[in-house]
Amino acid sequence: MAYIETQDLTKKYGEKYALKNVNIKVNRGEFLALAGPSGSGKTTLLKLLDFLEEPTSGEIIFDGVNALCSEKEKLSLRRRIGMVFQQSVMFNTTVYNNVAYPLQVRGIKNNVNEKVKEALELVGLKGFEKRKALTLSGGEMQRVSLAQALVFEPELLLLDEPTANLDPRNTSIIEEIISKVNREHKVTVIMATHNLSQAERLAFKIAILYEGKIVEVKDAKEAFIKPSDFLASFANLWNVYSGEATSLEEGISLIDLGEGVKIEALTQKKGAVTVFIKPDEIIVSTVPIQSSARNVLKGKIAEIIDLNNQVQIKVNAGKEITAILTKKSFKDMKLNLDSQVYLSFKASSIRVI
Repeated sequence: MAYIETQDLTKKYGEKYALKNVNIKVNRGEFLALAGPSGSGKTTLLKLLDFLEEPTSGEIIFDGVNALCSEKEKLSLRRRIGMVFQQSVMFNTTVYNNVAYPLQVRGIKNNVNEKVKEALELVGLKGFEKRKALTLSGGEMQRVSLAQALVFEPELLLLDEPTANLDPRNTSIIEEIISKVNREHKVTVIMATHNLSQAERLAFKIAILYEGKIVEVKDAKEAFIKPSDFLASFANLWNVYSGEATSLEEGISLIDLGEGVKIEALTQKKGAVTVFIKPDEIIVSTVPIQSSARNVLKGKIAEIIDLNNQVQIKVNAGKEITAILTKKSFKDMKLNLDSQVYLSFKASSIRVI
């Protein structure tokens, strides 16, 4: 039996559907990432799961219980859920008081000091108890928000773009905390994110939302190794390959994709990797060009797709590679099926996971 399940969950604002017939199942201890463009319904779904808003129709089953059957049931379940929003909201008081507040509203009076200290230590803010919350950096405030959501040891953690406005250092810290909470503390996590690399790193499964509907739910690793057409289009993942990376020089790795194709990427990873090459960052030419691009592949055009002002081509260059160029460039080069072309792209145009 699923730990969290929605059945035809629907939310309307006036005549507009924010969510329509959403069905998801999340097992206890799993990590589900909700991905999709802005306005797809990710935040609305989280608010419904946290009982901050009422669905227009449908059901939420929480640990075998119909969560919408009574106000008393919703309140009881909500006490078991922690939520972190994209923007931190702090009271104008100490970090300690902010983190202790969720315990206070839940009527938890035992071991408050110990619980607050443990939560702050978990998020890397040991010793911050007496600091004024509003004087902290954005990354520190978001970690306090995470401590607030974890201090009462929730069963379910809901995260709405938790690293959207943070620098890489704080993003890395928060990702590590979330991963630890899920894998070591066995907390079930549902996270909305625009960052698909983050979803791949952290989640067990990815649910793709579009215009209020679930388009697909897939294993996180499989979703990127064999992306559907929708995911590839949404994430710009048309060129996905598995390969073996070896260090070439400082910060650069040589990746063998097989079939005689080797590329250089801006990464320090070694061993088995999956790479994505952005099609709009590939330069197409009929002769080799002089540029700073470290990768140049030769091949023949196998497919041409008209995209109004642009043209998408698929090129057989040992691997099938998709590139996008302007319609003017396509016409100026007089390209056709079987035309020989050179594909040039920088090491920084390759995403490695």
